[in-house]
Amino acid sequence: MSEMSSRDDGPTFAPPGKAEAREQELIGRVAQGDRIAFEKLYRGYYPRLTRFLDRMTRRPHLVEELLNDTMFVVWERSHTFTYRSRVSTWIFGIAYRKGLQALRDLEDPVDFDFESVSDAGESGPDQQLMRIQLQRLLSEAVDALSAAHRTVIELTYFHGAGYREIAEIMDCPVDTVKTRMFHARRRLRTLLPGGTEGML
Repeated sequence: MSEMSSRDDGPTFAPPGKAEAREQELIGRVAQGDRIAFEKLYRGYYPRLTRFLDRMTRRPHLVEELLNDTMFVVWERSHTFTYRSRVSTWIFGIAYRKGLQALRDLEDPVDFDFESVSDAGESGPDQQLMRIQLQRLLSEAVDALSAAHRTVIELTYFHGAGYREIAEIMDCPVDTVKTRMFHARRRLRTLLPGGTEGML
């Protein structure tokens, strides 16, 4: 079995690394009804999916339900996994669609809350104040982005996904991902004060 690389300079194929091979083994066992393998997969993805769904929807009360809905699909449809993408790409794609549907069902505005991106080792009063101010500025700026733009930002900066992998997760062309990233970053630059936009 091989996986498609998420590099953006053209499709390449490479054997899966140890972590990916382990996840492929687990998903194969899940497809055969192995509950222990499913529990291992669930525990492994719980923190990552919790963060992703929280960032995407900004509705903490929905995250647990969406995560469980996602993993239920994994359990029910594991036999459809084709091994042509990473297991994480497939699972995050399911989570994205669940989150997107939840947002469509909501009528109220979506909040967004960024953690401080400053060095956690800086603990002086001035540095703490700067982190608080930066967090507020980022929160207000990202709040103005659409769900699709927030998702691209989250997958890129916090999950290290490349454009091709994001395209698979969001089920759209790579060029669409690039366009969304361009507009998201441009929008953030217009909303952030001088000196802070350089982090994007």
